[in-house]
Parts: sequence; C-alpha cells; structure tokens
Amino acid sequence: MKSATLVLKSAILLVLSTLMASQSFALSEEREAAMIERIKPVGTICLEGDGCAAAKVVANAEPRTGKEIYDGKCVACHASGAAGAPKLGDAAAWTARIAQGNDALYSNAINGINGMPAKGLCMDCSDDEIKATVDYMVENSK
Repeated sequence: MKSATLVLKSAILLVLSTLMASQSFALSEEREAAMIERIKPVGTICLEGDGCAAAKVVANAEPRTGKEIYDGKCVACHASGAAGAPKLGDAAAWTARIAQGNDALYSNAINGINGMPAKGLCMDCSDDEIKATVDYMVENSK
C-alpha cells in the first residue's frame, strides 16, 4: 500500500511539474516576443550599390539645379570662406580656379581638394548635379 501511495504521489508530482514547466515556457516565449519587439530596428541603412539605393535614385529622378544644391549644401562653406573655400561672387578668389578649366573644377568638386571633401559631403548628389553646381558658382563669381 505504501508503494502504491508513493507511486501515486510521484505521478502527481510529475504531472504538476510538467504543468508548471509548460507554463514557465509559455511565459518565456511571451517575454521573448516582447523583447524582440522592443529591440527591433527603427530604420535601415542604405548604401550606394544596394537595391534600396537604386530605388532612391529612381525616386529622385529629377536632377536638382546648381542653385538648389548650392543653397542647400555648398553655402555653408562658400558663403563664409570656411577652410579656404572661395566665396560665391568673389571674382578674385575664382579667377585662378576658373583659368584651370571646367574639367579641373569638376574633378576637384567631385573628388575633393585641400579642405573640401569629395562632393562637399553632398553624398546624395550625382556627378552631373555637382557639375551644375560648379557651373552655377562660376557664373555667379566672374
């Protein structure tokens, strides 16, 4: 009889343990789901060459004018002369640069020169937009 009672108690303990373990596991899955929701990324990074970059180029198919880019990006340095940037409208500062020819000006603007980083840090500007911006700046600095 003691043996049957012992078996019955063991069986009850086994059932209770199994039920408690399954409840604990269910809570663990809920907590994991909540944690994943809390730490999920809030955005994505799109690098040149990625498929998302091609989509961005299509979305911005209409090129910006040289004035638009100058006003939005280049003005920061070329209005104040920061880091030796020639000021827009300063004919003396632009004369020697203009004498080098458009190809040299385009190359310097696209690739960077001295204190000016490549594309003046306008990483969403196309080479053609940079060239249009150079043309705008030259025309307004003669």
